[in-house]
Amino acid sequence: MLSGPPVSSTESAEQLLERFVSASARQRRSLIRSVEQRSDQLLPLIPARLDRLDATGDDWGAGLLVQLLLQEGGGAAADFQARCPDGWLAVSSAAGQDYGPLQRALMGQRYEEADRLTSEHLRQLAGAAAVKRGYVYYSEVAAMPAADLEALDRLWVCYSRGRFGFSMQGRLLRACGGQWEQLWLRLGWKKDGIWTRYPLAFTWSLEAPDGHLPLVNQLRGVRLMDALMAHPALARRIDAA
Repeated sequence: MLSGPPVSSTESAEQLLERFVSASARQRRSLIRSVEQRSDQLLPLIPARLDRLDATGDDWGAGLLVQLLLQEGGGAAADFQARCPDGWLAVSSAAGQDYGPLQRALMGQRYEEADRLTSEHLRQLAGAAAVKRGYVYYSEVAAMPAADLEALDRLWVCYSRGRFGFSMQGRLLRACGGQWEQLWLRLGWKKDGIWTRYPLAFTWSLEAPDGHLPLVNQLRGVRLMDALMAHPALARRIDAA
């Protein structure tokens, strides 16, 4: 946990919430514990604050507030779910995909379910042949709609405190100098040089390393990951950070 400026004992819940949503990513991380500790006070304020945030981006601060709201349960959570049955983040699909189940899984921090749904969406985006064979060929990635790959990545970023998603994996690959073996180790996808086969050794929570999810199976080589990172939609998001 990054250290940050101490929270004043006289700071109101409204002030803490405003400070959290307006902070930089680094400053925001230092406030997570304070926000979680005072979630009972923040709960009544969260729905109105979410209405003022941009649902067309990938603001992980908003995603954390949504998760706190749902974890607390009660009337505020029920009202939110009634207003946003498919989730808070506005996502679209050029291929007719329904990303509501995926967003609900991510909002609920059900990351194993979200990973499975993401794999299903990628197969569907690749076409009927990929659905039938059960996996995606790297050559099928280029034709995937930009809107859909952006939607998948934005959903993972928003509901993981900015720690998961294809764009995070792409940035980590660059930080590793393009060395795949180093990336696998950094993501926790290999241990002692051995591929940790899905899903036995994976961590389905925010305790996982940055970039750990979603899983891109590399047992057939790195070409699929290469193709995803090279897709214009994801390349733009990798460059933007």
